[in-house]
Amino acid sequence: MPFHEKIEHSLEKFMYGSRWILAPIYAGLSLALLAIFVKFFQEMIHFLPHIFEIGESDLVLTLLSLIDLTLVASLIVIVMFSGYENFVSRLDIGDATEKLEWLGTHDYGSLKMKVASSIVAISSIHLLKVFMNINATPNDKLMWYILIHLTFVISALFMGYLDKMTKH
Repeated sequence: MPFHEKIEHSLEKFMYGSRWILAPIYAGLSLALLAIFVKFFQEMIHFLPHIFEIGESDLVLTLLSLIDLTLVASLIVIVMFSGYENFVSRLDIGDATEKLEWLGTHDYGSLKMKVASSIVAISSIHLLKVFMNINATPNDKLMWYILIHLTFVISALFMGYLDKMTKH
């Protein structure tokens, strides 16, 4: 084998192996998931003792915050598993282990769409929280919240359109 082919082969092997650098990053997302777990139950501990004292709008705002944390946690799980399977290695969890139905079904394009739609959902919840407390929000800030949310929505729609165009 000529020298330049040996260099090329070694370089390609090195680059292919470097995908494992992502593995600790995906494992680190487990710590982010743990942080959301702690924050979720911290909110619950503060919320439950006052459930009979708070008004309906405060109840809804608290529940929206819990839903928001849940959506972010779900997004982390999707990115963690799908990213690992797409870029590092297949998950070998065995036949006896319960397997998530969607594992192995998300390619990079569908992963991007899941992230974009999750961002829109999270932004929607934040916007709804702002609307629930609209009297405390200045009009210029309200306009920025709406513009940012619309930017997320339009971006997600555009990404979906481009994804659909590239598949045909």
